[in-house]
Order: sequence, then structure tokens, then C-alpha cells
Amino acid sequence: MNQMLRERSGTPLSLKAHVAAELMSPNPVSIAETATLREALALLTDKGFSAAPVIDEAGRPVGVLSRTDLLIHQRECVHHLPVAREGETIPEGFEVEDVDRTSVRDVMTPVVFSVEPETTSRAVVNQLLGLNVHRLFVVDEAGILVGVISTVDVLRHLQP
Repeated sequence: MNQMLRERSGTPLSLKAHVAAELMSPNPVSIAETATLREALALLTDKGFSAAPVIDEAGRPVGVLSRTDLLIHQRECVHHLPVAREGETIPEGFEVEDVDRTSVRDVMTPVVFSVEPETTSRAVVNQLLGLNVHRLFVVDEAGILVGVISTVDVLRHLQP
């Protein structure tokens, strides 16, 4: 962050937030590690998210589930169901569905990059850049998820 960002007019830009608590989106939507992939897919799709934090029973982040994780699982998970047993037919209008009971914990990326609410905004930006990630979790002193900082959150706090 040695270079200052500049608007097209040449005016330097700076972050108006000083710490992670000011940058974060509080109370983020999260997915329980015991949720099914079908539930997670519905959540991501309905909310329009590309990813969401995965939490344990206590509310601590244990990973991230992204649309990419779901696509990779779908590509690798091929199930062939018999249409009908020998000598039987399936009535017209009915289908056989293989319900995937895989849990989120089995597919998520089990890496959590987090900061505390008091972490400086400079350290947040450096960590986002250094880790080459799009989001960081904000956790309290007990490790409970209290917020998420995305690259978009950082951009929202830029000012001339």
C-alpha cells in the first residue's frame, strides 16, 4: 500500500475506516457445517452470494463454501440410479432422484482467514492482498464470527 490510489481527477483516495469493525458487514449470513449441499446451494442462490462462511455449533468459522466448491463436487460425484428393477417400469410422469446427502463440512474449503475487530484497516488490506483472497472473517475474542470484510467492503470505504 505504498502507492496512493487516485481518482481519475488525480485526487488521492484513502480509506475512511480505521479498523476492521468499521469495514466489516456485521452478522453475516453463514452456513452450518452440518447443512446439506442442497440447503447450501439454495442459500447461496437465493441470496446471490458466491460464497459464505461455514460455522460450527458455537458459531466459530471452520471454512468457506463457494459455488466453485459445489461445482467441483457435482462434477466429481456421479451417481447412476436404476430406472426400475428388472421386470418393473416407472409410471409415466415419475422420476428417480438421487438425493445427495453430503454435508457442507465434506465439501467446504477448510481454511479460515480471519482478523479481529480492532485490526487496522491497513493490516486488513495487506492481508487481503497478501493472501490473494476476496474476503476475511472478523471474529471476536472467543473466535465467534461477527462479520465479514470483502474487497467490495473495502472499496465502499474509499474517499477522496
